[in-house]
This record gives sequence, C-alpha cells and structure tokens, in this order.
Amino acid sequence: MSDKLSYEEKKELPDSVFGLPERREYPMPDAAHVRAAEAYFRYCPEELKPKLARAILRFAKEYGVDVESPVVLSYASGS
Repeated sequence: MSDKLSYEEKKELPDSVFGLPERREYPMPDAAHVRAAEAYFRYCPEELKPKLARAILRFAKEYGVDVESPVVLSYASGS
C-alpha cells in the first residue's frame, strides 16, 4: 500500500486516524502512514509538533512501528 491517499480516500477517513484531527492532517490509518507522518514531521507548525509527536507514538504502538526520529521522540516527551 502506498503512503499517498487520494482526496476521496482521505475524505472517507474518520477524524480519529489523523495526527492533527482538527486540521485533518497527517492521516495514520496504517503502518505506512505512521512512517510517512514521521518523515513529514518537520513540516508541522511548531506549536502543533508536541501534539503530532504524541499521536505518531500512539499510532506507532498500535501498528507495531518503531519510531526512530529523535526529534519526534523529544517533542513527544516534552523535552
């Protein structure tokens, strides 16, 4: 499965699978998308990075993905 969703596919997803549900950004319906969210983390607005980092870790745990980015891990832990 690709880590790219079409507009139609993205529209069908529930808010609960987005890293930033209020903006419907960083969809993570599967492991490939968790990895994509980690890869695109640097594009997230600074003030939303802690929230997105925690979401990435939550979805990573659900799908058995190892988060390796020290930046994501540091934002998630609040350091």
